[in-house]
Amino acid sequence: MKVAVFSAKTYDHEFLIAANASRHELHFFEPHLSGETASLASGLDAVCIFVNDQISAAVIEKLSALDIRLIALVARDITMLISSPRSGTD
Repeated sequence: MKVAVFSAKTYDHEFLIAANASRHELHFFEPHLSGETASLASGLDAVCIFVNDQISAAVIEKLSALDIRLIALVARDITMLISSPRSGTD
């Protein structure tokens, strides 16, 4: 899976690359996810966001239009995966 990782700091890159163990193709973007930056995920399958990224309904609609199938949230002490209703998973 090709994953857009928004707003990860340099020190997050090492952790995420190690945790990924080459299972997915990670694409790191400096800016926070927002309505203006959502298009950076074009051609990818999923996005990984941090707590300061914007994940409003408008942003989710933009991501859906780009065929993003998964939103992963990385936060201190918790990692959540949110699947698109269109993906057929609950």
